[in-house]
Amino acid sequence: MMSQNTLRPLRTPGDAPAVREPAHVPVAQVVRGGMIEGVHHGSVVVLAADGSVAFRAGDIEAACYPRSALKPLQAVGLLRAGLPPLDEELLALVAASHSGEERHLAGARRILAAAELTEDDLRNVPDLPYDPAVRDEWLRRGRGPSRLAQNCSGKHAAMLLTARTRGWPLADYLDPGHPLQRELAAAVEDLTGQRIARTTVDGCGAPLFSVSLHGLTRAAARLATAAPGTDEGRVAEAMRAHPEMVSGSGRDVARLVRAVPGLLAKDGFEGVQIAALPDGRAVGVKIADGADRARMPVTAAALAHCGVDPDVLAAFTTAPVLGGGAPVGALRALHTPEPSLP
Repeated sequence: MMSQNTLRPLRTPGDAPAVREPAHVPVAQVVRGGMIEGVHHGSVVVLAADGSVAFRAGDIEAACYPRSALKPLQAVGLLRAGLPPLDEELLALVAASHSGEERHLAGARRILAAAELTEDDLRNVPDLPYDPAVRDEWLRRGRGPSRLAQNCSGKHAAMLLTARTRGWPLADYLDPGHPLQRELAAAVEDLTGQRIARTTVDGCGAPLFSVSLHGLTRAAARLATAAPGTDEGRVAEAMRAHPEMVSGSGRDVARLVRAVPGLLAKDGFEGVQIAALPDGRAVGVKIADGADRARMPVTAAALAHCGVDPDVLAAFTTAPVLGGGAPVGALRALHTPEPSLP
């Protein structure tokens, strides 16, 4: 059965963002021994509770690929398309870039079992677990790449369950022309408020939709402020309640969600991060060179613009630069705020 939210009219999306070389600006510096050793460029947007742009740096309107930061939107799209009810833990896994821990694999198996399918039916790319410690233990046991261990297996399992529920073909569920993928594209356009600029293939093999950083952040705010029981609200609540299912034990995104009450957050490859508070304040970050080490410090600086307590953010605002195994500097974000937003 399709979600009742699919019965409501969707918003008519605006124009697609321009496909151009983004005009990124410096957003972080690598300081070693008191000297700037490197600079990360990127773009940042901070939305106020009313949806207006409270702060921007770089090019927030150019088309970009959100990578896995798109997964919460796709999870909403799956619910709208008819994904059967799942408990919160499994719904969080649908929006996950998981670490490959046993609980993640078990959750993906549960979703597949609901569709009377197995790992063999997945079409994501086989891979080793994402978390280095989990990966090392996996290899010590003599295990090779697996579709289930790949960090997107929860999303793919949910895609298969939705397709099975709707009576759609399973073998080609990743084809952009498949009814499932058309439903997901419509959800992305509705939530971001803009048409998709380009469609390509993500690392896992699923269609990847290009939107602007501004549009992506607007969608995060829509999820974070959604009423309980709506598709958006169900995804947001599941992600807040189970951040370790969305990422993994000890991952920085899970720690950030635990530290900031009510925060909704999702990272993506190539230096993408979204985060949103329950009142609609939200941030979006894109690091131009894809460097993961700059993603969290820049995100923390953006959240400071939202008025999040600096003491809470202190653990996330810098990353150490080591020399001989000891700290000799730090990666620090630029564009730190002056007064907080009211």
